[in-house]
Formats: sequence, C-alpha cells, structure tokens
Amino acid sequence: MSVIRQEDLIQSIADAFQFISYYHPQDYIQALTAAYEREASPAARDAMAQILINSRMCTEGHRPICQDTGIALVFLKVGMDVRWEADMSLQAMVDEGVRRAYQHPDNTLRASVLLDPAGERRNSRDNTPAVVHMEIVPGDHVEVICAAKGGGSENKSKLAMLNPSDSIVDWVLKTVPTMGAGWCPPGILGLGIGGTPEKAMLLAKESLMAPVDIHELIARGPQNRVEALRLELYEKVNALGIGAQGLGGLTTVLDVKILDYPTHAASLPVAMIPNCAATRHVHFHLDGSGPAVLTPPSLEDWPQLEYDASKGKRVNLDTITREDVAGWQPGDVLLLNGRLLTGRDAAHKRLTQMLDEGKPLPVDFANRFIYYVGPVDPVRDEVMGPAGPTTATRMDKFTRQMLEQTGLLGMVGKAERGPAAIEAIKDNQAVYLMAVGGAAYLVSKAIQASRVVAFEDLGMEAIYEFEVKDMPVTVAVDSRGTSVHDTGPKEWRGRIGKIPVVAG
Repeated sequence: MSVIRQEDLIQSIADAFQFISYYHPQDYIQALTAAYEREASPAARDAMAQILINSRMCTEGHRPICQDTGIALVFLKVGMDVRWEADMSLQAMVDEGVRRAYQHPDNTLRASVLLDPAGERRNSRDNTPAVVHMEIVPGDHVEVICAAKGGGSENKSKLAMLNPSDSIVDWVLKTVPTMGAGWCPPGILGLGIGGTPEKAMLLAKESLMAPVDIHELIARGPQNRVEALRLELYEKVNALGIGAQGLGGLTTVLDVKILDYPTHAASLPVAMIPNCAATRHVHFHLDGSGPAVLTPPSLEDWPQLEYDASKGKRVNLDTITREDVAGWQPGDVLLLNGRLLTGRDAAHKRLTQMLDEGKPLPVDFANRFIYYVGPVDPVRDEVMGPAGPTTATRMDKFTRQMLEQTGLLGMVGKAERGPAAIEAIKDNQAVYLMAVGGAAYLVSKAIQASRVVAFEDLGMEAIYEFEVKDMPVTVAVDSRGTSVHDTGPKEWRGRIGKIPVVAG
C-alpha cells in the first residue's frame, strides 16, 4: 500500500502546469519540425517557423507558449490500494496545485476561467476550478495527466450522433473545413467513437494525451481497424489543403488519435476535439516517494531557426491612411510599427453597447488598428507577457458597427473571418491582418511599451495601447474582400489533388 501525501499531489500539479506552460512535448516538436521541413507552401512554412521559434524561446525563457494558458484539465487514475494522507478532497488538492501554478511570481499565467458562465462571467483570478476526470483502478499508485487546453481549440469541438450505417470518414472530412483555423493548425485531431454522447467526448479528449506516433504507424502499417482509420483520416484531412494557420499547405494535422468504446445498436456517437499548435500535456506517477520529478526536453530537439523579417514591408500605424491600405494585397507580409490598440470579446461588447446608447467611447478608434488579444501579465523585466492573437471570428458580429461608427481602419487577429465580417471589411475599405496563433512569446518581443487605456476592470480583456516594433502579420482580408483563408486552402487542395475542389 502506498501513502500519497496531500502536499505531494498539490506540488506535483503546480509543477506540471508550470512545466507545460513553456515546454512543448518532445514528440510534438519533432513532428512539427518534420512537417516544416517538407512544407511547400511559403505562407504555411513561415507560420510553422514562427511556432517553432516561439517554442524554443519559451523553452529558454520559461514563459508561456501561448497567451491563452488554457483551462486546467487533469486525468487521475487512482490505485485501489492507495491511502491518502490528506484532509482535502481530490478536487480541492488539484485546484490548489493549479492556483499555485497560475500565480507563480516568476512565470505568472493568464487566468481565463470564468465563474457563473451563463450570467456574470466573473474571472476566478486563479484559473480554478480545474476540470478533473477520475477513475479508480487496480494498483498502489496514482497516474496523473495534466493538460492546458486553450479556448480556440476547445471551441471547435464537435459531436455527432451518426446513424450506424453512416461513414465516419465522410463526417470528419465534411466537418474539419467548418472548424476554420481558430484551432491553430497544424495540430492533432482526437476522435472518440461509441459509448454515449458524453463518453464519446471524453474519449476524444483523452485520446489527445497520447504521444504523436503516426510516423511509426505509417512505417509498420495498421494492425487493426482503428489504426487503419487513423491512417485514412490522416491522409485525407491533410489532403484538404487547409495547412498551417489555415493558409493552405501540405500539413493540417500532425496526427489523428482515436479511442473507441462499445455503443448501443441504434447509435454511432462520434466526437472530435482538436489540439492546437500550443499542445500542452505531461504525464507522471505518484507512488508515495514524494512529488513528481519532471524531465525537461533537450534543446537539441528544436531546429535552429531565426525569424527573417527582411521580406516584410514596414508599416507606420501612426501615419497609415485608407489609401495606403487599399494598396495591400492578400498574403502580403507586413511589419507593424507604432501604436496599436487592443480589444477582444468583453471590450467589444461594452463598446457596442455604448455606441447603441449614444455614449462617447473612452478611446478614439479613427484610422487606428485594433489587435484581438488577451495578453499574459509581464514578469521580470518584460514590457508585456506573451501576447498572441485570439480567434477573430468571435468579433465578427461587432465588426460592421465598429468599422462604420468608430472609423476603425483595420483589425489584427487569428484565423479567418466569416462572410458577414468580410462583407463589412469590403464595404468600408478596411483590412484584416493575421498574426500567427502559437507564437505569443515571439509576438510579445515586438511590444516596446504598453498601457491600459480603457476598461481596466476587465483584466486581460481591458483595452491596451501597445507600442510595437516590427510585429509580423499577413494581410488576410484585403480592402476588396479577398481572403487568403478562402484562396489558400482551395489552391493547395487542388495541388495535392486527392480530394476534388468544389467550385464557388
């Protein structure tokens, strides 16, 4: 019988969430490096280079891979012969570990968890409570998996109750393009098949905790039906041509994971959950000998890359005009310099409410650019912590009003824009620029100064004014309404040539 001390679990959880905030899993980096080396799309290759450079910087600087440091997810398998030396519940112990991790003074992580989700949506300020899944199993130790799941990928989770005769492959190939790029590909798709609806979702999430090993499966060939399905989906999803950050390219997924479970004769539940470019999880065991010891990856696993800014066109945000913006072409790489405002969901909701009520806004947006971001607080000598983009489509419903009633000239975010937002951009001769999701620490190095200019009570969702120098972005929707997230994947799907390109 093993005796597990309360403090050992708490400290292990705290160490684990700090660890995964700045260390990508070794297998993910190796798979992403291989994909980068074989990528033929310049835009996708550039995006993957930024993710790899950012990852190495985070490994060296012990700062978060992504500004969205995730909702804390913990899988516990507790041995039947374990005895606890504790006066707290398992949930309370996990939450205390998460609290310590996210409030660590030398690497403070962003608190993203909101209480009263259907009402006040008040930030808990310490990223608790965690989402805990527990199973009692034979044995005398505790197996723990800690994962940090960002909202951009979690929001793309899908569940379908298929008919038993339906094709799972067809459903996946129909569904993945509807997910857009907000889940920050290239990543990993997890599928849960069977059981009941909630069991399928749990299987999909748990499948993402396994190592990236599709290359091994390709080398030896499938040995069962699930492995054959993994290979088929891996090939066909990549043949969609979506590519890194949705820009079009050869690699959309680095692996496809599947767990299944027996189901009712009338049912075929299928769940699909993606892991983004900020894939973060770690596994450890507690056997009563003390807290977990986590082994850092080796820097030798990262390619030696430096971001080449020479191909970017420098833009002065303080003097930019609508005429200047009209000359930009889809896919142009820009380096932003000058003053850049920020704002995301909560700020946009408040701004549009003020516009509806005829109240003056606290910030003048005329001829300005707004960056959709919720940054991590700075530590040590930082101006700002990791500050990568959030998913732009969540701001689509605010876009027309912001453009037409504030004089806003452009927006910077992650992934594609929806049809309504693109139409508003076209009608107002505005522009949408894309920053790479999964390169938050790299982006933060472009921020030379920062101050809160409105809505300080919103915490990370306040409106900041950044002073930026050579912040890399790509013209994703130009002033004529052409979107690289439409043209890029269609071009590369045609080049790959395994799945027909549908016109229109």
